[in-house]
Amino acid sequence: MRVGVACLAASAVALAPRLAAATDAHAADSAATAVAVVPGRSLQFPRDYGSHPQFGIEWWYVTGWLYDGQHHPLGFQITFFRVKTDLDADNPSAFAPRQLLIAHCALSDPARGHLWQDQRIRRAGLGLAQADEGDTHVWIDDWQLQRRAGPGGASLYEARLPAADFTLDLTFSAHAAPVRNGEGGFSQKGPAPRSASYYYSEPHLSVRGSIVRSGRRVPVSGEAWLDHEWASEYLDPKAQGWDWVGLNLDDGSALMAFEIRDRQGGFYWAGGSLRDASGRTRTFGPADIAFTPLAYWRSPRSGVRYPVSERVRVGPAQYTLAPLMQDQEFDARVTAGALYWEGAVRAEAGGAAAGSAAGSATTPAHASAARILGRGYLELTGYDRPLSLR
Repeated sequence: MRVGVACLAASAVALAPRLAAATDAHAADSAATAVAVVPGRSLQFPRDYGSHPQFGIEWWYVTGWLYDGQHHPLGFQITFFRVKTDLDADNPSAFAPRQLLIAHCALSDPARGHLWQDQRIRRAGLGLAQADEGDTHVWIDDWQLQRRAGPGGASLYEARLPAADFTLDLTFSAHAAPVRNGEGGFSQKGPAPRSASYYYSEPHLSVRGSIVRSGRRVPVSGEAWLDHEWASEYLDPKAQGWDWVGLNLDDGSALMAFEIRDRQGGFYWAGGSLRDASGRTRTFGPADIAFTPLAYWRSPRSGVRYPVSERVRVGPAQYTLAPLMQDQEFDARVTAGALYWEGAVRAEAGGAAAGSAAGSATTPAHASAARILGRGYLELTGYDRPLSLR
């Protein structure tokens, strides 16, 4: 069943992590049938917590750090994608795949040394998969992420994903309004205004719940970060991929930064947002952001080489990112047609993170005594091949 749906997805649009990896010709066709992202649109909540099916692609993306009763650290990822296909909108068939739903989930466990991971793909509808408009409720079969208003109207999310070898059963509680990234939620991804998304984040989410591994349920707690982003044209043809980080900092502030690379591996575009502990938000442009690799790890399965430790400059501040473990590669070729590295990282003050260029798939890379400033997730895309998202 999954293979058949994956083939259907590949014929409509081939996805990459958080985005579609498509041919430029298909991307141009897709963009022509989808609504454009334009500056000046005001994000409205709770409406914009929900799905935006008129746009080409959308994702709800939750990552974070968990701790069990012995305070052992674990990282987790939950991502739901919605993709608008370019099929004839007048086709009356209920089986027509006008929208595709894809989900990825993963658990980073240093004791295991590589990810527990699973993924699903379905066409929307028929009571099997859907992304609701008006508020967050997205599901594929028995995997789901749903939002409701908590105390004071803040977000309260529930996620349950019974995967093949593990289960994530988690509740996320927000304590502040969403961060509107970019200019009021309009986040530019290149010099052309059309290369943009609508984008907000909910950092410092309190997490409670449980995980199941090897038939054993373990209570966990921790802190998470949620991104919700939607677009019709994202990367322009000169872009190769990007590095992205979201950090929940220990002083109560929250940092998001990304750098897009060109086809030669050099700098192409960058941006970011910082919400301080008092709630004030500062936006950063291309001149303010720089990612500098410190250590690489090469996957023994795919052969792809990722910069799993980096120094990130955001304005005058610098953060060193040290991975919880080096092997956090997600193989999404069954559903998304791509590979990417999505990993739990610590943010440290100065110094280089431990870890060699070769790396060990079973040894945590973090061995530094540097002062820890916070924790979050690092995403590395386009290291196996260029991405093209419209």
